[in-house]
Amino acid sequence: PVNGASNGTSLLEENGDTPDILDAAEERHGELEEAGALQDEVEDDDDDDERSAMPAATRQKAPAEGYDDLYLDTIDRSLLDFDFEKLCSVTLSNINVYACLVCGKYYQGRGPKSQAYFHALEGGHHVYVNMETKKVYVLPEDYEVKSKSLEDIKFVVDPKLSKSEVAQLDKVPKKEWDLAGREYIPGFVGMNNIKANDYFNVVIHALSH
Repeated sequence: PVNGASNGTSLLEENGDTPDILDAAEERHGELEEAGALQDEVEDDDDDDERSAMPAATRQKAPAEGYDDLYLDTIDRSLLDFDFEKLCSVTLSNINVYACLVCGKYYQGRGPKSQAYFHALEGGHHVYVNMETKKVYVLPEDYEVKSKSLEDIKFVVDPKLSKSEVAQLDKVPKKEWDLAGREYIPGFVGMNNIKANDYFNVVIHALSH
């Protein structure tokens, strides 16, 4: 009630002067438009649309020209050890596993919602190798690295020797270097203990001697 009016009846209604709601709305719209408030709202809506349409990261098929070796200097070979079971350190899955060449940890997938993708964004580690295909990728850009400087890493991921190479192992003394730069003689270095395989390790050492 306004000024003693009751039952929801205003003084304007008692006097027979009913306000036109549409006219009042148009008048208010005109005032806002003149003040420039509506234009600001439109611009804010446009900004929201643009922000929602922006991709999380740019996916590339190849590195930009002149940046073929980008991030390769962040690879730490001393932390790489591919002898253990290839399981994602987050999901514990052995499907589509990638190894981070910066910290040595395993992560699943490389898509925009994968564990490796999140690790690249959060940890700033950008170089990964697929444990099956041995292809190396840079994330989150998602392009393949084809540098020959990574061939030593690809070989250690899944080492394979031909029959003739195996036959020459105990006939031709040959020194090798591991990923940490330490010299060793093939056949005289013990294997990592992978889930109670020490008995197998003893047999290999006995045969090598």
